[in-house]
Amino acid sequence: HNQSLEQTVLDRTADLRASELRFRRLTALASDWYWEQNETGDFTQVSGPVPEMLGLRMASFLGEPANGARKGHNGAQHGGWIESERAAFQAHIAARQPFSDFGFSRLNADGSRQHYRVSGEPIFDQANCYTGYRGIGAQIPQAGPPEPLAAHTAQ
Repeated sequence: HNQSLEQTVLDRTADLRASELRFRRLTALASDWYWEQNETGDFTQVSGPVPEMLGLRMASFLGEPANGARKGHNGAQHGGWIESERAAFQAHIAARQPFSDFGFSRLNADGSRQHYRVSGEPIFDQANCYTGYRGIGAQIPQAGPPEPLAAHTAQ
């Protein structure tokens, strides 16, 4: 009987690992990156080409501005993040509610704009205490020519 129980545990563990692998592969197909952060906003896990895609650390978008960061004349945070979009995103995190396809963008030095979307959900432990967020993100292809910097300033 013990051998039968041990085999059942081994079989179910193998099934669980296979299921987790399928989930991770599906997540990778549906997004460009995966992220998790703890209750203080520090990233505990990031997968995918986040630094390459975003041109800088995602923490500068999700967290407080890095030392020396300043706003430019167009209202963009140093590094190109739009401060109003970053603040709206932080409000979603502070509300500890799930969100889907939150759109934000980044202004590049050449005046072009990169568009992104991110979805996330809060993480709670077994005692229902908030422990952070997890989510996925993707760059959205831009149709047509890059939007000039002046167009954003006018908005």
